Amino acid sequence: MNDVDVGKQIQQMVRFIQQEAQEKASEISVAAEEDFNIEKLQLVESEKRKIRQEYERKQKQVDIRRKIEYSMELNAARIKVLQAQEDIVGEMKENASKTLVRVTKDTNVYRKILKSLIVQSLLRLRESSVVLRCREADRVHVEPVLEAAKKEYAEKLKVNLPKIIIDGKVHLPPQRLNDAAHGPACSGGVVLASQDGKIVCDNTLDTRVDVCFRQKLPEIRKKLYAQQVTT
Repeated sequence: MNDVDVGKQIQQMVRFIQQEAQEKASEISVAAEEDFNIEKLQLVESEKRKIRQEYERKQKQVDIRRKIEYSMELNAARIKVLQAQEDIVGEMKENASKTLVRVTKDTNVYRKILKSLIVQSLLRLRESSVVLRCREADRVHVEPVLEAAKKEYAEKLKVNLPKIIIDGKVHLPPQRLNDAAHGPACSGGVVLASQDGKIVCDNTLDTRVDVCFRQKLPEIRKKLYAQQVTT
């Protein structure tokens, strides 16, 4: 084989090696591009997932904040309604207390009320001897009805007439003259107690109004709520 033939073979081998190198390089390039595209797609999907998670997290925060704000507004509205109801009930009670002033000014009516209050107190205490306290100004109304009250009590229970001692030292506080006045006050009525003071029956007009309002409060609130719903 001469030098020319050897040169040709060498050139063929070089071309073959170059072709194989190009094919390998092309395969490597394609594989690298595929890997890159896969990794890029994975990164994109990962970022999308993070964005969706972040959006969902923020959406939940917004929903929670809205629920909290709604709950706060609802509670504030409820408190406002309850306060309005309490104001109305307080006003009704205040009007009832003012009505008592007119009752005590009618001598005949007030003495009948005092007699009934004394009898009721005696029936609750069921003591043979009691102490009666009233406003100092009411003594002139209490004394004339004592005997009738004792007789009514005795007839109802078929017992002897009870002994009622009017406390001349301790009196119930006087009536409040105006809304600005402070301190204890009493619109009228009586307080009876056993001789040892262990059993006490508060039958003042103010206490009767309080008891009446406590008993009627659910009904009053129900009517007030019904009125607010209809309006």
